[in-house]
Amino acid sequence: MADLAWGIAATGGIARTVGAVIAAEPGMRVAAVGSRDRGRAAQLAATLGAESAYGSYAELCADPAVDVVYVATPHAQHLEVAEAAIAAGKAVLCEKPLAASLADAERMVKLARQAGVFLMEAMWMRFNPLIRGLLTEERFGALRTVQASFGFVLPYQEEHRLWNPVLGGGVLLDLGIYPFGLAQLLLGEPAETHLTGSLAPSGVDAEVGALLTYEGGARALLDTSLISPLANTATVVGTGLRADIAAPFWAPQRITLSGPGFETEEHVLDPALNGYAGEIREVREALAEGRTESAIMPLDESLAMMRMLEEARVRLGAR
Repeated sequence: MADLAWGIAATGGIARTVGAVIAAEPGMRVAAVGSRDRGRAAQLAATLGAESAYGSYAELCADPAVDVVYVATPHAQHLEVAEAAIAAGKAVLCEKPLAASLADAERMVKLARQAGVFLMEAMWMRFNPLIRGLLTEERFGALRTVQASFGFVLPYQEEHRLWNPVLGGGVLLDLGIYPFGLAQLLLGEPAETHLTGSLAPSGVDAEVGALLTYEGGARALLDTSLISPLANTATVVGTGLRADIAAPFWAPQRITLSGPGFETEEHVLDPALNGYAGEIREVREALAEGRTESAIMPLDESLAMMRMLEEARVRLGAR
């Protein structure tokens, strides 16, 4: 079989990182890079061994040599690039969050489903083997609590993408999606959401604390911030087991299990498995099997997360 050929949309840090993983993965190659700056696209194309570089995302998506488009632009441009890729019949792996708004995410999913084209949100946390292992650990019993935090101090500069509302800024879409995402993965959708937080001078959400409650009494305590250095760890507690997830919890190399009746266990992940390869391999496997959605990161769950984050931003009064 021919190598799966990828087009990389954007040239920032995450595009470079994931592009390098794709270029090093057996059975895959980077065929093209697209950017609004053709010079930067050419530089990254040369680094990744890609044959083509384009000065627009439309040209990238129209390239017949490209099988899959990896969307690594700022959030506010996700819909534009994904829409062009889907219209061209290309599979799409889109960085998290799926879009800058629920309406954009719903449009992306509708277009992909109507066209029968593969679309997946690139939530790499879901593909970490240690995180995946929590789903099959029977000793938890009934899950009761998920606690998770993700935060760091980012000096305020309104033009920075995380502080700029035009670029989809705010802590929830970029950092908060990880603690909220862990709760979603393990506990599903909450029955009630209680929020507190503060806004930046630009009007975007700067810090958010959340208590999510679930049918049956389980709860999630979540914290995310651009103005405080949080622990960036997580704890999952069931009636029979506790899991302490070391920082960074969204890409852990170590999880410690403890509980009554057995010695504490430490599960350590090979660093080679703690990266982005899992999500790009899922794309390859899905395409080989003729699937248009991922069972690990389903589109309905991406939409549910966008719905939750958008509701939180509205309730906090964020732009």
